[in-house]
Amino acid sequence: MRTIHKKVLLDEALNTIAVQIDYADWVDIAQRLGIEQKTVESAALEQYEGAISLTEDPMAFQTRMREEWR
Repeated sequence: MRTIHKKVLLDEALNTIAVQIDYADWVDIAQRLGIEQKTVESAALEQYEGAISLTEDPMAFQTRMREEWR
């Protein structure tokens, strides 16, 4: 049987809230259980080029939005 190295995550009251395992261990577990792994497909972003037209400089917009929070 394989040893799985895990990290137990606790909250402020020291209650167990999660267990973290290494990705290599997860891949092995998923293969043994027959869990399908989703593959990340790269998106062809060129198809979206020019899809929107901006009416304001993005940095100016960001600055204006941040000023509203002050």
